[in-house]
Amino acid sequence: MSRPAERRVVKSKTKVKKSKTYVTKSLTYRVTATIYEAVPGQTDSEPFITADNSRIKPHYGTKQRWMALSRDLLKPWGGEFEYGDTVRVTGINAQLDGVYTIHDTMNKRHRHCMDILAHTSENLDIFTKGVKIQKVTYQ
Repeated sequence: MSRPAERRVVKSKTKVKKSKTYVTKSLTYRVTATIYEAVPGQTDSEPFITADNSRIKPHYGTKQRWMALSRDLLKPWGGEFEYGDTVRVTGINAQLDGVYTIHDTMNKRHRHCMDILAHTSENLDIFTKGVKIQKVTYQ
């Protein structure tokens, strides 16, 4: 009696590039949005090191999409957000709306505020109330 022929299944290893989609993970908060630059007058004595110990590169700008949040919104002080969280920002303008990563903390005098990191050469001056922020994740 002969054995039946074995079938070999060959799986191709073609990579399919999936586009990233953002999934909402929290409530929407309304905050005041401003711009800050990595200079000693607007930060501390080490302007190129953020609160989560990330290093700001010399040619940084708004395209880097880094932000700081006021302490009342961060987990160590009772808020919902953590360093490294991605946050969807809407309500500033078409150029600055988008997804940002939290890397820094604002001065303790600020409440319900966010700061977008910008380079001094960008000459941005933003003070917008009612900006919506919402924690998101990649899927």
